[in-house]
Amino acid sequence: MEIATKASPESGSYRSILKSTSLIGGASVINMLISMVRTKFVAILLGPSGVGLFGMYGQITGLVGAVTGMGIGGSGVRQVAEAVGSNDEARIARTVITLRRTAWLTGGLGLLVMVGLCVPFSQMTFGSNDYAWPIAVLGVTLLTGAIAGGQGCIINGTRRIGDLAKMSIIGAINGTLISIPCFYLWGQKGIVPSIVLSALASLTTSWWFARRVPVKVLDLPWRESYGEARQLLLLGASFMGAGLVLTLNDYLIRIIMLRQFGLAEVGIYQAAFGLSGILVGFVLGAMGADYYPRLTAVANDNASVHRMVNEQSQISILLALPGLAAMMIFAPLIIKLFYAATFATAVPILRWCILGILGRVFSWPIGFVMLAKGAGRVFLITEICACVFQLIAVFFLIRIWGLEGAGIAFMLMYIFYTGLMLFVMRKLVGATWDQHSLKLTLIATVVMVLLMLNCRLNQQILSAWAINLTILLVTSWLCLQQLARTSGVTWQAICQKIKSRTT
Repeated sequence: MEIATKASPESGSYRSILKSTSLIGGASVINMLISMVRTKFVAILLGPSGVGLFGMYGQITGLVGAVTGMGIGGSGVRQVAEAVGSNDEARIARTVITLRRTAWLTGGLGLLVMVGLCVPFSQMTFGSNDYAWPIAVLGVTLLTGAIAGGQGCIINGTRRIGDLAKMSIIGAINGTLISIPCFYLWGQKGIVPSIVLSALASLTTSWWFARRVPVKVLDLPWRESYGEARQLLLLGASFMGAGLVLTLNDYLIRIIMLRQFGLAEVGIYQAAFGLSGILVGFVLGAMGADYYPRLTAVANDNASVHRMVNEQSQISILLALPGLAAMMIFAPLIIKLFYAATFATAVPILRWCILGILGRVFSWPIGFVMLAKGAGRVFLITEICACVFQLIAVFFLIRIWGLEGAGIAFMLMYIFYTGLMLFVMRKLVGATWDQHSLKLTLIATVVMVLLMLNCRLNQQILSAWAINLTILLVTSWLCLQQLARTSGVTWQAICQKIKSRTT
């Protein structure tokens, strides 16, 4: 299991990736601790059915938001990044002003749609009109979310990674401080107030950080925003389509499970699915915050794109693998820690989802190539293929393996999706993974499959723990060693830097 290589001549680039990932990673660790507190209270105060209801509300607002948002969350980052890359202050100002105006319009449309279709959504989702009023009230979150999302695009497009990290931490703290009293006082009836109040808090936070981005003062009439907005929406159409497909897919999967099992079982799946990516969220978050804008800047240079994809893939695997391995081993403890004993049946689902998240780590660096190159139609087609695959797999596998089948379907979907991404990258760039990336991918896959088999099949407790912990320690040590070699960042250098700052 040797993964050592010679020091990379691109170690400076690796250090840049590692630095941005560490910033997002630090925020993710704090968010995880805050989330642990919030999730524990949710599990105790609401139970599986409350978690399921919370998830279904999220699916409805996400579905409407995917349509009415027009994809500006993705296209906005790209437009701002391109404008910043031009070093044209007037162009940057036009892009920012147009983005903010468009966010208001799309958010208002989302609010109107939620209010207008609250009754059909309630009937289609829950089989009654009892939830129509809460669904209508949740329309407010689409307005605030669109405006906050526009502000986030500005911060992301200008690569203010530190501000993004601070925003996520403040958002997690606000969500926890708001949600717990609502759930304690009103139980399941407090779900809607907590969501709305948290959305308002997020809007305030995003505004505070966005106002710190220096933008030239420009008097831009609405009619002059039309051309910029048209370009933004045309590019966003593909993002909207992909976002709609993903959200609709998640919504339909939960509807299938709701009809097959019930609201409590949907809550069990929601718990497993939500926890599966929590320890690698910093890696995936860093891709959108730093990697995507950098990739966009060199999108027309296939050699640079190929190099950046492989660098990002290698760093992502090395950072994510120890966390995923630890989650696989300690899945029962994690479920008890974050939720409660009533969620014990989520453990096998969580383990399958962890394997799926490994596929996400493999595929996302490649997937961003389509976004950076503006290949919106290709991006949409690949998302449709992956979602249809997962939907069909869930429909059949839950009838064979019960709720666990949904986790297996998620894992199988990412095997399919990773292969699809490699095919698309070869068509767009002319190459895929280099030898080192392929080697790391195979090693990570073998490690996770061995842990999965040991956890599932080894009935000897002492033997199972000895094997698991040995694999975890060896894997973690090798990953740290490889990170040090590729980036040139060693423990000695870190300690010397800390010492120099304290003296």
